[in-house]
Amino acid sequence: MSDDLIQTLRAAVGDQHVWTDADQMAPFLHEDRGRWTGDAIAVIHPGSTAEVAACVTACARSGTPIFPQGGNTGLVGGGVPSGGVVLTTRRLNQILKVDPLNATITVQAGCTLAAVQQAADQAGRLFPLSLASEGSCQIGGNLSTNAGGTAVLRYGNTRELALGLEVVLPDGRVLNALSALRKDNTGYDLRDLFIGAEGTLGIITAAVLKLFPKPATRVTAFAACTGPEDALAIFDILRARAGDGLTAFEYLERFGVEMVLTHLPGARDPMDQPHPAYVLIELTSPDPQADLETRMESALAEAIEAGLVIDAVIGASEAQNAALWSLRESMSEMQKHYGASIKHDVAVPVARVAEFITEGVALCLQYMPTVRPCPFGHFGDGNIHFNLTRPEAMSDAEFLSHYGAFNRLVHDLVAEMGGSISAEHGIGLAKRDQLPRYKDPVAMALFRTIKQSLDPQNLMNPGKLLAPEPKENP
Repeated sequence: MSDDLIQTLRAAVGDQHVWTDADQMAPFLHEDRGRWTGDAIAVIHPGSTAEVAACVTACARSGTPIFPQGGNTGLVGGGVPSGGVVLTTRRLNQILKVDPLNATITVQAGCTLAAVQQAADQAGRLFPLSLASEGSCQIGGNLSTNAGGTAVLRYGNTRELALGLEVVLPDGRVLNALSALRKDNTGYDLRDLFIGAEGTLGIITAAVLKLFPKPATRVTAFAACTGPEDALAIFDILRARAGDGLTAFEYLERFGVEMVLTHLPGARDPMDQPHPAYVLIELTSPDPQADLETRMESALAEAIEAGLVIDAVIGASEAQNAALWSLRESMSEMQKHYGASIKHDVAVPVARVAEFITEGVALCLQYMPTVRPCPFGHFGDGNIHFNLTRPEAMSDAEFLSHYGAFNRLVHDLVAEMGGSISAEHGIGLAKRDQLPRYKDPVAMALFRTIKQSLDPQNLMNPGKLLAPEPKENP
């Protein structure tokens, strides 16, 4: 059957776009951090929606699983195959339409995030989604995981940035919902079924995305504080003084900053002495006359007077702003120099984010006193990357053997605070088996009902997001 399927796929997309050679397929079989490696009978590269539909139809008829894959930059194993066919969207990389007046851009799913940002910029507009992997991650993957990033505080997650989708369903039919409307009250919002579904309900092939006015003025500040409680109070001041102008508010602790200062070439400490924690703040405005620097200085002065800010610097140029941002954006990569990490991408209500960091660190140190906590992230929207670096005297393997125990400690605390065990990375393989513990059982039942309705053969990215249901004993 696989030989017949391969021939059908070759007829659909061309011989050169169906790869079965082991060396060619290898990069598509494992995820970026090396935690999972899978297998597949072929990697296929369709170049149009019609070709995607033809491939999906052929796989459905033969009962062959399909594993959609974009830039393969995910962090939870969502694109790792387990048999079947990997369908990559890399050839679906066209900017289809830019409409500055309607403030929309229509793109194919294989466009990199950076390409969409550039197309928006050339039209005098902003597409605000921003991720460290934006040069290689793709819009289809961003939509499928409902990606977040550094600008969620002002613009929202990817779900808030999408208006319409084109999707190939598991049986090969094409859902054409590429609407550029902001108001359409005609029944169920099918778009939202596929955003965040991690490719388990269909393959997104194109999208209509929102654009925004380009910032004409920008100011970036880096402020030192004693820890998360003071950081939360600083955030409250900035939110009150800057309103929608507050684009980003990131939290960092000294251990993480030292990682970057030690290992990132050219990195330098913006302050004369070390401090326990820092916040990275950005204000933007489309108004070229907006005096954001005065607004930032006033808010920081208020925080200093209240004893919340120890010291602060404001970037005097785009180069200085970029240097401040590099302290935050390079942290995950620099963490690799310190051995294995156990990483948590979680969200709690903003009002409890400081409490979560304090209690989470205490719980983890109680369990393993030599572990090195490294919490950082999107403080202003409640999303913390609660990372744990292995003790200096412990091997990677021994530390990673405690993955389950740390997950239970951190995720139970998140649940107690009304939070989510996945803020922006998705569920994939990494959190699939934990999801039923923390998700409402009625929601889990509805997930399975929707999956069964759209994909009764369970061929679309099987094994991701939803764990196999336990079988009854005969």
